[in-house]
Amino acid sequence: MLTSRTFLKRTRAGAVLKVVREHYLRDDIACGVAHCPLCAAAAAAGTGAWLEARPAGAASSLCAGPHYLLPDTNLLLHQIDILEDPIIKNVVVLQTVLQEVRNRSAPVYKRVRDIIANPEKHFYSFTNEHHRETYVTQEQGETSNDRNDRAIRVAVKWYNEHLKKMKNEEEIQVILLTNDRSNKEKAVEEGLTAYTCEEYIKSLVAHPDLVDRLACISDEGKEIESGKILFPEHLPLSKLQQGIKSGIYLQGTYRASRDNYLEATVWVHGDAEENREIIIQGLKHLNRAVHEDIVAVELLSKDEWVAPSSVVLQDDGQNEDDIENEEEKENILKSSVNKNMLRPTGKVVGIIKRNWRPFCGMLSKSQIKEARRHLFTPADRRIPRIRIETRQADALEGQRIIVAIDGWPRNSRYPNGHFVKKLGNAGDKETETEVLLLEHDVPHQPFSQAVLSFLPKMPWSITEKDMKYREDLRQLCVCSVDPPGCTDIDDALHCRELENGNLEVGVHIADVSHFIRPGNALDEESAKRGTTVYLCEKRIDMVPELLSSNLCSLRSNVDRLAFSCIWEMNHKAEILKTRFTKSVINSKASLTYAEAQMRIDSAALNDDVTTSLRGLNKLAKILKKKRIDNGALTLASPEVRFHMDSETHDPIDLQTKELKETNSMVEEFMLLANISVAQKIYDEFSEFALLRKHPAPPPSNYDVLVKAAKSKNLEIRTDSAKALAESLDKAEVPAFPYLNTLLRILTTRCMMQALYFCSGMESDFHHYGLASPIYTHFTSPIRRYADIIVHRLLAVAIGADSTYPDLMDKHKLAELCKNLNHRHKMAQYAQRASVAFHTQLFFKTKGVVNEDAYILFVRKNAIVVLIPKYGLEGTVFFEEKDKPSPKLDYNSEVQSLTVEDTTLHVFDKVRVNVVLDASNIQHQKIRMILVEPKILGKDVPADATTETSINNEPEKKKKK
Repeated sequence: MLTSRTFLKRTRAGAVLKVVREHYLRDDIACGVAHCPLCAAAAAAGTGAWLEARPAGAASSLCAGPHYLLPDTNLLLHQIDILEDPIIKNVVVLQTVLQEVRNRSAPVYKRVRDIIANPEKHFYSFTNEHHRETYVTQEQGETSNDRNDRAIRVAVKWYNEHLKKMKNEEEIQVILLTNDRSNKEKAVEEGLTAYTCEEYIKSLVAHPDLVDRLACISDEGKEIESGKILFPEHLPLSKLQQGIKSGIYLQGTYRASRDNYLEATVWVHGDAEENREIIIQGLKHLNRAVHEDIVAVELLSKDEWVAPSSVVLQDDGQNEDDIENEEEKENILKSSVNKNMLRPTGKVVGIIKRNWRPFCGMLSKSQIKEARRHLFTPADRRIPRIRIETRQADALEGQRIIVAIDGWPRNSRYPNGHFVKKLGNAGDKETETEVLLLEHDVPHQPFSQAVLSFLPKMPWSITEKDMKYREDLRQLCVCSVDPPGCTDIDDALHCRELENGNLEVGVHIADVSHFIRPGNALDEESAKRGTTVYLCEKRIDMVPELLSSNLCSLRSNVDRLAFSCIWEMNHKAEILKTRFTKSVINSKASLTYAEAQMRIDSAALNDDVTTSLRGLNKLAKILKKKRIDNGALTLASPEVRFHMDSETHDPIDLQTKELKETNSMVEEFMLLANISVAQKIYDEFSEFALLRKHPAPPPSNYDVLVKAAKSKNLEIRTDSAKALAESLDKAEVPAFPYLNTLLRILTTRCMMQALYFCSGMESDFHHYGLASPIYTHFTSPIRRYADIIVHRLLAVAIGADSTYPDLMDKHKLAELCKNLNHRHKMAQYAQRASVAFHTQLFFKTKGVVNEDAYILFVRKNAIVVLIPKYGLEGTVFFEEKDKPSPKLDYNSEVQSLTVEDTTLHVFDKVRVNVVLDASNIQHQKIRMILVEPKILGKDVPADATTETSINNEPEKKKKK
């Protein structure tokens, strides 16, 4: 059966087109009930999950008999946490509802699809829009929303009539779940059974805890009448869009501060590079925006502009609606501002898109006896506390839990939300690892069967077909050099002398793209994960272990497929020829950096592997000198390594990593391969090359570095990367050798994030840190999806593989790059959080540790210090709640803070006592006490969070 709709459409050229939309209707679409005799033919033709013939859901006091549930769109959107609970089964999801959810929220849509795909949940997607008896046309004067509500009621009615025809022993009915008052009233008038989500969930008397998971949805306009208005009203989306178009408002991403809960920045979309950041200060100007929301901002007049705050302020959450206290703190922010530091300042006038997600954290139980309303404190300090209602407060104390935000009314200091689920005891190693993975959006679920089905069948071997476009390089003396314990070996190297006296150098990279073919489930999962994440005790693989640690890993003495970049060089490391080939190699040795260094240094060893390593090391030193002479930066970061107890897996030693010559040797050839490949794929595909750039920092980024160096009578030039590199090389003080390292650590903090991009969408390709006009990632395809795409491009360029549509679609490549940049950044943050947690475990058993430290930054009320021995960084506060504050004098020009009569400068050497403060189990801190210099008349305690303070770039990253 066919219905059609005809309408006229005007083209850009002014012509009028007649458009006919055909809509096919059928009478053979199954109801989804298992073994339904009325739908036998349709059921036989269909596949997928089915509703149980006798629904055995939780007993309801409202509906004693067996029943199926049918939710409307808003209920699915807002109560997805309830629907995901194992208790809720046998649910009909209409096509009408699913389409609306898809249009309104991609994350919820994916969660609904996952539930439907779970056979244990018995959720059935019914195609009501193509069923002859459930399709409805939009009536004249009827809104789309009203038409969809009517379609939902028609489907409920059809189901109930259909179930009666089945003549079951016990009558089964379909219950409409809706929080829309009008829709519910109309359903009841039409003789349907309809409940709100709250009514139905509260009727499940055997499961009272489910009530906690109800989303707190209410009409904001009604809610503000019950209390004092604290925040300005958000403008409607139509006005915001109009204002953005006319330039009255600016659109950008809201980024809350970790150090100061009364301050945030908004990065304006598509604005000029130097003016992209707008400061927002004060609760009313922040106006209920949450970290990562897309917001509309109105710029304040220049006389209201402020400087980035140097004060560290954390929300104690003692009185959730005490605005006077907040205003006092806001006044602190505005005091003693240097006019040269003023930045564009604005206020949030509306929310364009909420980017709320489920948040991990802990319950701050109310002090009121038998209270049901409590504050939830997120693990991420950038997220505000969330007010929730729960009957399980006693059971949830001391637990890590997940909470979702439902809304933020104008009369509430904090947003409202609901409990989602419990993760485990706070401080437990597995629970804390789960928290940091969830908080940093790291996909870590086991690989699905659909993904695993695309892995090669074992036993695997190289076939004649595999050799068709490959060179056999198994005779070459290839070896790999990696950190100890590395099983995902991406790269191997060789160096040999040619008959003409020149040298042949090869970088051989695991041919992962041979095993991961475009568009299948394995490829899609790898693209979604984007990168392998290295934590202190575990690795979250981007690809299944069969590939990462076996078939793709270039282990010694086994044949492996590779993608090789081979140069002919002279002894001055000048490239004479470059070629790329798919290959088969057989590595002769899998070495650690230390083992490779020992071979190079040992006069007793002269075997082929050692000779190859010496040749590589000699060339690498020349390449590095050329790179640095060209303006490449050599920066520093205090990286640390843990030594774990073999039984408890707790850290028993913590020390900074020692880098050897061989680290640099491998790095130089990885950089050279990446640059060579970048040029090749760009030459072949100027619009579709996946490249990596590193933008030059804006001059303001260097302010702290320049002032810090000036305080030691040193000049740091920042007009170019070469000038910066040269001035850092000259910044030496013989009496203070560690100063140069401190300057390089500070320089690292000034840098911008390196980014993947599609060459057809950008014009600036330059990599600032490497001083290279073009760069990409080719050398680590086991752990980076970007490298897989680059391998595919290179394979097409040399005729070793065929292309596919998405590879030549610059818009899709740009979208992919956006995800890869996000995943890469989140992986770095997760790694640092893992180091921070293990650092806390290390100090847990140490009592008080007394160590030397250096001041990295000074703030208005604190100093940030670095302990070189542990690579540990922390903030030493000089003000404590409920204690008299010492006299403080902050000087931003000379970067100093005077506490009482003692002046502390950037880079001063101090001595601190370090101890773990576990008094707040949610945010355990490394607490420091300044021991030297002694502050006269004051014992100045300090606590320093290590959430973001430890740099844990994985050792593999040294290869770039």
